[in-house]
Amino acid sequence: MRMHLLERTQVLPASRDKVFAFFQTPENLVRITPSWLGFRILTPLPLAMREGALIDYTVRWLGMSARWTTLITSYEPPVRFVDQQLRGPYSFWHHTHEFRESPGGTVMTDTVRYVLPAGPVGLLLHTLLVRRQLEEIFEFRRGVIAEVFGHTAQETVRP
Repeated sequence: MRMHLLERTQVLPASRDKVFAFFQTPENLVRITPSWLGFRILTPLPLAMREGALIDYTVRWLGMSARWTTLITSYEPPVRFVDQQLRGPYSFWHHTHEFRESPGGTVMTDTVRYVLPAGPVGLLLHTLLVRRQLEEIFEFRRGVIAEVFGHTAQETVRP
């Protein structure tokens, strides 16, 4: 079992309250997710974001439809929230969303820690496909977020 890390930081020319409000609204996940992922929220909307909230989705993962359930394990507006997979395609998925005020805007950091199932096969899939797929998803997300909050948004990537 190998833990993988994906971290993205984006500087947005908007207030932390405004940025946090956008990300705490589950409906916006559809907007920031590429259509090829087939992302659909199954939980009835609107959904009140809070610690303990459960959100059910379907996604296309490696060409197959997969059900995904996340639990909001931490919710500290407007500073951070954490979603953790309870059911889904990964053996482990832990996504921390952090929002920090900065001069002229907000620094938003996504930190995803994840483990693929299937041992050595999972590691091979990560190398050949999954890492690249996650990078494409977060690149698409970066572009949409830049459009929503202004094209002066900057991103840094940490491998």
